[in-house]
Amino acid sequence: MVHFEPSPGKGTAGSAADGAGLAPVTYLPGASPAEQADDAVEDAAEEREQAEKMLLQRLRCRSLSVIEAQKLLRSTDIDEEAVQEILERFAELHYLDEEKLADQIMHSHHERKGLGRSGVAAEMRQRGLDAELIAEKIDEMPDDEAERATELALKRVQQLDRFDDATIDRRLTGFLMRKGYASAVVRDAVKAALASRRGSGRVSTVRFR
Repeated sequence: MVHFEPSPGKGTAGSAADGAGLAPVTYLPGASPAEQADDAVEDAAEEREQAEKMLLQRLRCRSLSVIEAQKLLRSTDIDEEAVQEILERFAELHYLDEEKLADQIMHSHHERKGLGRSGVAAEMRQRGLDAELIAEKIDEMPDDEAERATELALKRVQQLDRFDDATIDRRLTGFLMRKGYASAVVRDAVKAALASRRGSGRVSTVRFR
């Protein structure tokens, strides 16, 4: 068996001398470990308070989905645990209400802007709403796609009076498709608009691309 002898001068006295030569533990000037911990807690609380204020300010301007609120909070200095706690608290207080947001989108985009079902659904997806909630709300929409599309086409055709039928057909089709109406609904609406134009006697032969 190999036996190692202690080196000369490395006995107990040497160890004591080595220990005496270690640098003492120091802390930041004027702050003990407990005080530094308290400062860190205060800083975290202040950052959280600022994050909550920022979210509240944004919510005063417009409703947000949970995903939108989450992105906003994650742009601050708070940690993920604080993000989730704020989201849960705001949901409990109904500051974050995705069903209410979905109803607002239906009103603003379907009733006011005249978007069809697919257009409304696309806006809801863009805002980060849950797929099941979107499907539920789309099912609640009145079955008036054809009526609304025709109404929009009749209004729009009045602005296209100087164009020929082929150009009007193309422009009305693109206009209604962008609003999210189904192709069959669009075809019927465009036909109705062109028929109303011919019935009024306002037919132009000027052709535009």
